[in-house]
Amino acid sequence: MEASYRFFENKDCKYFPCHQGMEGADFNCLFCYCPMNPYADCLGNPTYITNRYGKRIKDCTNCTFPHRPQNYDAIMDFLKNKNQAKQYLFGIMRFSFPKTYNFYNKYLK
Repeated sequence: MEASYRFFENKDCKYFPCHQGMEGADFNCLFCYCPMNPYADCLGNPTYITNRYGKRIKDCTNCTFPHRPQNYDAIMDFLKNKNQAKQYLFGIMRFSFPKTYNFYNKYLK
């Protein structure tokens, strides 16, 4: 596959390929760090492990979803929907909780 805004492959990376089972396939390095990682409802197939303190940690070791070129549109739609939901919630907060909204704009935006 040709490099573009939707795809690039970095075969010179010392970790390439970073996921087993993708050898010989088009491997998209565009989402080297998965943008869906912070979301529990991501489109991939993560597993969860529990650390020694009892905290659940998302493990994406066996997930290849963001590295498959055909999934670019699905990832972008997922992120767009998350952003719209965030804007809607903070719009409500602006009117319902003005101090919280002002804190968000000042420190977290």
